[in-house]
Amino acid sequence: MQDPAFVKRAFSDIADSYVLTNHVLSFGTDILWRRKFVRGVKADEPIHVLDVATGSGDVAKEILRQCPDIDVVATDFCQPMLATARNSGLTNLVVADGMQLPFDNAAFDIVTVAFGLRNMACWKDALSEWRRVLKPGGKLHVLDFSQPTWQPFKQIYLFYLHKVLPKIAGLLTGHGSAYDYLSNSINQFPHGRAMCALISEAGFTDVNANPLSGGIAAIYVGLAD
Repeated sequence: MQDPAFVKRAFSDIADSYVLTNHVLSFGTDILWRRKFVRGVKADEPIHVLDVATGSGDVAKEILRQCPDIDVVATDFCQPMLATARNSGLTNLVVADGMQLPFDNAAFDIVTVAFGLRNMACWKDALSEWRRVLKPGGKLHVLDFSQPTWQPFKQIYLFYLHKVLPKIAGLLTGHGSAYDYLSNSINQFPHGRAMCALISEAGFTDVNANPLSGGIAAIYVGLAD
């Protein structure tokens, strides 16, 4: 659970270089993660999709690339990030706090959240809000960072995350503190069974987790009954 004022300020500072920095820091793997994530969304054959905490709009754009005939609304509470999304071609954008969405109950077939749940002030309250705007039978799709379970790989990953990544990010963005925050937030964030339990507590059923890249990230899907 995070400080919303700090999160907004941090993402405002790095908005212009956010996309390139992510690609460099992940060695391009973030692109593959998003493509796989959206393939899961496409398989559900939605009509109305809400992408919460869209940031630069990468997931919303990928949804429209794979599913050009569906309606996608993308929201974020950080105006500079939405400006980046708009400059990349997205138009259906709404400035909104992911924990207080300006939409009716049961308005969407799918809610997607990529690397956004971790930044919410209260994870459980955010999940409950996303449950509210989903239709019965709709699905929540979450993509976020996790942690490897194989200890040798986990140690290498944590060294990169805490010692190498912030320095590279600082050079690329001039705001290394935003990526110090990233490293620390990943340590605090539930993953695996703990995340599945948290999503279930918010009212979702049939929750499952799909680890990516040895557990560096994971996709979680829950059903809104």
